[in-house]
Amino acid sequence: MVSKRLEPFRVSIFSEITAAAHAAGAVDLGQGYPSWEGPSFAKDEAIRALVEESNQYPPYIGLPVLRQAIADRWLADTGMAIDPDRSVTVTSGCTEALSATFIGTFDPGDEVVLFEPTYDAYPVGCALSGAVPRYVTLHSPDWSIDRDELRAAFSSRTAAVLVNTPHNPTGKVFSAEEMTLIAQLAVEFDAIVVTDEVYERMAYARPHIRMATLTGMWDRTLTLSSIGKSFSLTGWKTGWAIGPERLIANVRSAKQFLTFTTPNPMQFGAAAALRAPDSYYADLMAMYVAKRDKLVSGLAALGFGVRPPDGAYYILADHTRFGLGDDVSFVKHIIAEVGVAAIPPSAFYHLSDEGSRLVRFAFCKSDTVLDEALERLAKLA
Repeated sequence: MVSKRLEPFRVSIFSEITAAAHAAGAVDLGQGYPSWEGPSFAKDEAIRALVEESNQYPPYIGLPVLRQAIADRWLADTGMAIDPDRSVTVTSGCTEALSATFIGTFDPGDEVVLFEPTYDAYPVGCALSGAVPRYVTLHSPDWSIDRDELRAAFSSRTAAVLVNTPHNPTGKVFSAEEMTLIAQLAVEFDAIVVTDEVYERMAYARPHIRMATLTGMWDRTLTLSSIGKSFSLTGWKTGWAIGPERLIANVRSAKQFLTFTTPNPMQFGAAAALRAPDSYYADLMAMYVAKRDKLVSGLAALGFGVRPPDGAYYILADHTRFGLGDDVSFVKHIIAEVGVAAIPPSAFYHLSDEGSRLVRFAFCKSDTVLDEALERLAKLA
């Protein structure tokens, strides 16, 4: 019997859709994993480490080589020097960083502001810690924030606001004005900000802004990320938390009783990945812009309502033209009858019903896979 706190969640929508796609032999544009492997310079270092380095427990806060690489990358990106021993903790993916943050930081009854559509791990984190989610809707078509709605979500009970930028599933990149507004509210209500920045290298329309770099925000911000998305190594599950020592201590207090450590070889490989030249990130950006444009134009030609996302590697498309019911019915239909898998976005909503008319496609796939998916989706016409 599953615990009452997890009973509403059970199997995640990603596991459910992936299993259905495999069973149907569908082209999978659902779960956000690339259809290619990561760069050889990272994999070669992981292989070397597997053979030549220790395969016993590493320090639970992460190998020094990786914590230093994370700190060096942060300095290169922000101009801010951080202490790799006090301000960086390695986690088993950003998912563990999120869980450790929730469990180690919040008490039952604390309120956490979440933007919906919201990645499903966030409300689960609230359930695990006993925190209460307060949802603020991002409004289509541009996924804007209503300032009054956001302010109304804050109160004396607000412990934190969680910002995912670039955003999954909308592709929204929070603007400087929006980040400043969130920062001002966090200060006013004495809340911390937790940022999920796993798509940090995929901001197409405007620069990615790190909350921790805004004036006065380092001391109240935890920045979470991983190498999975930026280096197409989602299976390595190697991530981190960056922040002031007082908040990092919270993450560490929980992390030591979750996975305790992250595998050694992946940490050496991740350190090599973070030493990649800037040209690597430029090439990554160019590749994803091309894939985004291919899928956007293809879906639009088939009759989907679609606009190019500003970041990440997902497209939320309006499927109502096809008259196949809500998003769940639509996804079930295209898996079984068309042979393409996607994610029904209503799984990411708790207040609004906007997700029912939308469907999420991932474009982190080879051109061959994208072309095959579009060819199959043509059957809808």
